Amino acid sequence: MTAAKIRLFVDHPLGVGQSVPLTGPQAHYLFGVMRQGAGSRLLVFNGREGEWLAEVTETGKRTGSLTCLEQSGPQLMPPDLWLLFAPVKKARTDFIVEKATELGVARIVPVHTDFTNSERVRQDRLQAHALEAAEQCGATFVPEVRGLISLPRLLADWDGDRRILWADESLAGAAAALANARPGAWAILIGPEGGFSEPEKARLRSLPHVVSVSLGPRILRADTAAAAAITLWQAALGDWR
Repeated sequence: MTAAKIRLFVDHPLGVGQSVPLTGPQAHYLFGVMRQGAGSRLLVFNGREGEWLAEVTETGKRTGSLTCLEQSGPQLMPPDLWLLFAPVKKARTDFIVEKATELGVARIVPVHTDFTNSERVRQDRLQAHALEAAEQCGATFVPEVRGLISLPRLLADWDGDRRILWADESLAGAAAALANARPGAWAILIGPEGGFSEPEKARLRSLPHVVSVSLGPRILRADTAAAAAITLWQAALGDWR
């Protein structure tokens, strides 16, 4: 198989001989930035049908098309894990979305808490960031990024069958707590830089589906805590076992 270094997410069916139209930004990237031309080969995925080797068959300044040649990798779905996090500064929020995508989550949900210091979140920008991360890390699935939601509303509408791993200071370490946990639908909750307020802590501790854990003796930044918690969960209950 011819080596291909460029990967693109395409919102189109994939299969042998399938023609895949390019969007304007994709055509600009391939032909204007990466200087690809007719006959060039790249890898494409759509989040449903695995990864495919494709060849450029039509080029243009703002248009173009590919033809699928053969499947280069199977569809790999992440475990049923969501990341719930309080947005922080822009660069750190981008880091959280990028690493959550790389580490393997199915959904990313920004959550507004009492001490959240970022009032606005551009869902479309974060979704694009997740897509770019999937393209770069070889993933075949792009996690859905939801719009910002308040913690009270999130908890009020929560399905208790999905357990929440809450990163909070407590007597139980994450590894110990997860050692006796059952696989299935989970979410990880990471708070803002100022932590959770006392009313928020009381609410979370009252819920039977919330597992409160410590991420160690050192205080972690929110972006570090998110990556650490996902890593621990993946190693104990996810697809790293």
